[in-house]
Amino acid sequence: MPTRRILRLTGSDTESFLQDMVTNDLGGLDSGLVYAALLTPQGKYLADFFLKRDGDAILLDVAEGLADGLFKRLNMYKLRADVAIEITDLNLQRGTGPAPNSALPDPRHPDLGWRAYTAGPESDDETDWDAIRVRHCIPETEIELTPDSYILESGFEVLNGVDFKKGCYVGQEVTARMKHKTELRKGLKRVQIDGTAPVGTPIESNGKPAGTLFTQSGGQAIAYLRFDRAGDDMRAGDAVVRLGD
Repeated sequence: MPTRRILRLTGSDTESFLQDMVTNDLGGLDSGLVYAALLTPQGKYLADFFLKRDGDAILLDVAEGLADGLFKRLNMYKLRADVAIEITDLNLQRGTGPAPNSALPDPRHPDLGWRAYTAGPESDDETDWDAIRVRHCIPETEIELTPDSYILESGFEVLNGVDFKKGCYVGQEVTARMKHKTELRKGLKRVQIDGTAPVGTPIESNGKPAGTLFTQSGGQAIAYLRFDRAGDDMRAGDAVVRLGD
């Protein structure tokens, strides 16, 4: 079963419709893929995805598990706008080795290689994606990114997933306030780990809740932490967790 679903949006209002909805500026479509998210009006994460210009249309690459909900929500938001949304028979190919002619760089980080969309089967080149994600603290849909996530706590600014100059979008007010008027007290961090623990294991520090453990690879992990309690004396189940380099 494919892990991604590729939608196609067409119609004269498509670009302006998306520009008013998502966290990033669609002006970036002229130079490659755009990574963005759709938020609730309260600024919480609903879905993250990649956007690609496809002639007069825009392709949207989203995780299979979020596709139905995103499809319904976009159709609800479009109202009378001239926008049609359809499910395509395209599939994602990705890798970090030699890229096909149709491929575009993953905009989140150079180490994430390239992405391409064709009628061929979904594929990759056996890259250890978890190792790359952990090394650079890059969250994954439905693992580190959940309905409780705020995108700034999840590193979207570093991942080129949010634009603070584009104007209004759903959840923009909360996101802008977190950027300009508050100091983040929680967020994703790379940590060192001795041992292993299931994804979602609570992290404790001196007997107090300090966060949650997520993806692990090569003695490191991505963790969501309360910064005021994070230190070198944390535990996640039987594993010892310390702040990363």
